[in-house]
Amino acid sequence: MEIKPVLEQFGLTGRKADVYLAALELGSATVIEIAKKAGIKRTTGYDILMDLEKEGLVSETAKGKKRLFIGEDPEKIKRDLSRKEQLFSEILPQLKSIHNVSGTKPKIRFYEGIEGVKEVYNDTLKYSGEFVAFGSEDVVKILGEHWTYDYIKRRVAKEIRVRAILPHTDYLEKEIQGRDQAQLRTTKLIDRKKYPFSIEIDIYGHSKVALLSSKEMLGIIIESTEIYNTLKFIFEILWDTLPEVRIK
Repeated sequence: MEIKPVLEQFGLTGRKADVYLAALELGSATVIEIAKKAGIKRTTGYDILMDLEKEGLVSETAKGKKRLFIGEDPEKIKRDLSRKEQLFSEILPQLKSIHNVSGTKPKIRFYEGIEGVKEVYNDTLKYSGEFVAFGSEDVVKILGEHWTYDYIKRRVAKEIRVRAILPHTDYLEKEIQGRDQAQLRTTKLIDRKKYPFSIEIDIYGHSKVALLSSKEMLGIIIESTEIYNTLKFIFEILWDTLPEVRIK
């Protein structure tokens, strides 16, 4: 693996990577020695070394009247990165809270192809609590029974309950509604001829709505509290008008 492209991912862009690698290889050296090793002018080398010192990537010492620079041990840099990652993880919930409430425009993301549809499904498992859905057998067919049952298994393991309104088909009655109790789900079936759903709508996560189309091989995630609340109300109105599910 090339070293410089990786270092660039950590902010060592331009000649910074060259100067850091030169300092690392030389052990302790003057500005002139490091600049020569890196193939740059002394003044440029000095400016870069000052930046690297501020970033904790080089340290400074003296030997007599000589001012020497030392490339920091990569293990120390790794520890610093781990510490920064831990600190960021600690404030992540606060940042996400700010992110969720900021702005008024809904966030919309598009996912194409079967892998995109699966990614949208997987997003519903990132949130605890119940979610509700208008389902479609068409979407289940493109995912395949094996992947569908694996998804359900992961959902059940996370104890995420579902209420779903589905068009009445033999498959959905037998394979989905027939397994409601074991799969933490309550399903109500409606007349397929009157209401032939061809897409699935998942309403989840307190602010998210997912639209999944099997014909277009497309998934859309809308993040908006207003849209979420409105569609949730619509679902609840329909749910309340449908007959209660009889437990077999």
